[in-house]
Amino acid sequence: MKIIKIAESSGFCFGVRRAIELAEKVSQESDNVYTFGPLIHNPQEVERLNKKGIEVINDYSKIQDGILVLRTHGIELNVYNKLSENKKLKIIDATCPFVKRAQDIVKELSDISQQIVIVGEKTHPEVVALVSYGKGKCIVVENKNDIEKVKKTDIIYIVSQTTQSPKNFDDIVKEIAKISKVKIYNTICKATFDRQSSAEKLAKSVDIMIVIGGKNSGNTRRLFQICSSAVETYHIESGDEIKNDWFTNKQKIGITAGASTPDWIIKNIKNKIEKIIL
Repeated sequence: MKIIKIAESSGFCFGVRRAIELAEKVSQESDNVYTFGPLIHNPQEVERLNKKGIEVINDYSKIQDGILVLRTHGIELNVYNKLSENKKLKIIDATCPFVKRAQDIVKELSDISQQIVIVGEKTHPEVVALVSYGKGKCIVVENKNDIEKVKKTDIIYIVSQTTQSPKNFDDIVKEIAKISKVKIYNTICKATFDRQSSAEKLAKSVDIMIVIGGKNSGNTRRLFQICSSAVETYHIESGDEIKNDWFTNKQKIGITAGASTPDWIIKNIKNKIEKIIL
């Protein structure tokens, strides 16, 4: 008997759900609703919002009036300040509260520190925004190979991208602690920890894992990495990517999804897998 199990913690997190609700609410109030960059890292959900009149703009200078919803990952401080000068533009801040907390910490540390290490992906929008709050004092460390960029100072302050792997964060902290005294701000959100923990647990009990989420989603890519270390794993955005032969001789199928993956996509993919195996 083949069975499908869905990870206990998967799909939308609090911050993403909040952002979607804010965007949908204001879309009923105005015909000119925009997000600067995608609101979340899920192309299918962004397209669904687009059909509701919520347009993605990548050049903020083109937004002259209307309502602008700030994405969950946050935006750079200089861009926020520039947008705030436009009195014809109403800004709805949908930045995840956990990301906002990390921004506030970096901003406070920039006044007292010589060096702030941010453990995260250099090009991820959240990390780019975090760096902008650091007054030029931030160094982004993705992995142990980047630690050589960290300078020895009296104290090194360390902050994390909210969707980082706890193991990667801990490994990097241990290495930096060999250089100087450290002050740690573990800003990995609980939703990230819960999703990674439940995905790892499920991956160890099944024959195959399907990880659902945007290919541009950092937290989804980490779920894929975690599951891949335990079992055969595939990262997909939609059911169109599924191949029937993945499930040959597989009895237990596990499913998990990134924090930006809506329930309707998870349900559609589960239904498609059921038609293949049952």
